[in-house]
Amino acid sequence: MCADPARRKAQGAVMRFELLGPVRVCRDAAELDLGFPQQRALLALLLAYAGRPVPTGELLDLLWPGHPPASALNVVRRYVGALRRLLEPGLPPRAPGRRLLRRPGGYLLEVSPDEVDLLRFRELTRQGKRAAVTGRAETAALRFTEALAEWRGPVAMGIAAAAREHVQFTAVGRELLRTARLAADAALLCGRTAQVLPALRRATALDPLDEPLHARLILSLAACGLQAEALTAYEDVRRRLATELGITPGAELAAAHTRVLRQDVRRLTSGPRVDLGRQTPVVRIGAEPRGDDGAPGTAPAVPDRTASTGHTRLPPDIHGFTGREAELEWLTATREAVTGTAGTPAAVWIGGMAGVGKTALAVHWAHRAADRFPDGHLYVALRGSDPARPAAEPEEALRAMLTALGVSAARMPAGAAGLTGLYRTLLAGRRVLVVLDDAAGTEQLRPLLPAAPGCLALVTSRHALPGLIASGARPLRLEPPPAADAREMLARLIGADRTAAEPVAADEILIRSGRLPLALTAVAVRAAAHREIPLADTAAYLRETEGTLDAFTGGGTADVRAAFLGSYRLLSPEAARLFRLLPRHAGPDLTPASAAALTGQPVRGARRLLGELADTHLITEHTPGHYTLHRLLRAFAAEAPDA
Repeated sequence: MCADPARRKAQGAVMRFELLGPVRVCRDAAELDLGFPQQRALLALLLAYAGRPVPTGELLDLLWPGHPPASALNVVRRYVGALRRLLEPGLPPRAPGRRLLRRPGGYLLEVSPDEVDLLRFRELTRQGKRAAVTGRAETAALRFTEALAEWRGPVAMGIAAAAREHVQFTAVGRELLRTARLAADAALLCGRTAQVLPALRRATALDPLDEPLHARLILSLAACGLQAEALTAYEDVRRRLATELGITPGAELAAAHTRVLRQDVRRLTSGPRVDLGRQTPVVRIGAEPRGDDGAPGTAPAVPDRTASTGHTRLPPDIHGFTGREAELEWLTATREAVTGTAGTPAAVWIGGMAGVGKTALAVHWAHRAADRFPDGHLYVALRGSDPARPAAEPEEALRAMLTALGVSAARMPAGAAGLTGLYRTLLAGRRVLVVLDDAAGTEQLRPLLPAAPGCLALVTSRHALPGLIASGARPLRLEPPPAADAREMLARLIGADRTAAEPVAADEILIRSGRLPLALTAVAVRAAAHREIPLADTAAYLRETEGTLDAFTGGGTADVRAAFLGSYRLLSPEAARLFRLLPRHAGPDLTPASAAALTGQPVRGARRLLGELADTHLITEHTPGHYTLHRLLRAFAAEAPDA
């Protein structure tokens, strides 16, 4: 018997489709007979595609791997017809119905998000990530736990074992494991480890060789006061690694074991719960330097950071850096709070839109705090938003940093695990600042984070990194600088005498550039090169080209269009389409309902796409469910190419 569904009435019946465990379909809580095993497998693949068309070739490969019979297409059509009649009783013969639809080259199962356990799981996971990004660890842990409650066993149980090896089903399994890791990270932060233990046990059973997952299980057991069970769990996985792979535990698993032995895991389950939002608020403030896309801010440009990851020396400090005093003070206070915490690796995430000056702030503060890290500084450009080159692989970055630490190529182990272990061993007992610039995602970052107390990782990224923040990183979100700081920056770039002589024109330049540091620099490059042109003429040109980015393309690193394009190319096709439609929305605030009206999608689908745009900082969620679009991003959206 199926569980009660998340409610949605369809032709008088409530439907529920289940894939995260036994493959089942229920109508009004009564389970339907899905027929032959191959028919059940076909339905499972339609569910795994979650509202996207399944190519006919995929169905053939699933049902007859490698050698479909001559009658295969007819058999698929018979199964599709049988499923249509099962899902829509009373459907006339050969009628297409409204559930299982023919699409060019394949078939689509038409479902709403609340009818399918996989879609509910993904939506709750998305909400958990958003909570983690904004520093609300307790809310994140709750949402991740609710997501994992949809998981009832191995994906697509009830179909042939060979069919369950299909790439779509294994990909869903990896999603479940990733969410289990995120749930553990958030729960360890806020003291809700007991509620994630069942999911962690199930996850480690599903992948008994996943070391990061086992490390989280061990720490969670210890946090619940189950130290003996934690040590037993470590011994079990250690023996399994030795027996099946011939290896010893890696750095992360070994570190978890050491913390349990030293009783260095806080037992928070019986004490007060700690909400990350009260400890590490997201800071939204003022002016600044270059961003992870080469964007300037409150100072002249930083040298090119998109050189190879062999660039491990900290770039030169920015001469005459202006503004961002609140952020600089916060970074200093955070460093003092986290680098002195025994057993706790320290990391800070600096995020924000393209051109807002993330890199400039990170580099300037790194120089300012240099004396606090007497054992050195490492800097790596990870190319997470580089439109011309792929993001750096962890092994590439690790080899660059190990070279900077004096390790010869001959001494470097093979594989990311070995490189990470050596890197963390070399940093043990040292106080080193590691600047990881323009990160693509948490999985890229994990091997690069120092594990030793006293070290600090300073991460910049256009991406929301919920996994990193759920693991304890402190978030600092940058916004365009306030007017006073932006005015001071413009004065530094073109001369205080000119802004003082034409204050009205200077203020108009600030307004039309949206106070975005990269845009101000693009304008200032031209103004500084042509001092004979009054600022009033520059302001007039910005006025004439309002609604385009033509005035903010200065070439080199000061190119707003190129910077925005780097973020836009990271979007899914659906999110890119919504972004291109945003200029049609006339109101000050964008909501899921207004986005749904633009796209013709259900509100829930529009909410997911808005979350994707916010995660890449192409829009800003200023209050829950309410978004704004920077004026220059609105101009870019109007001219953005099809994804």
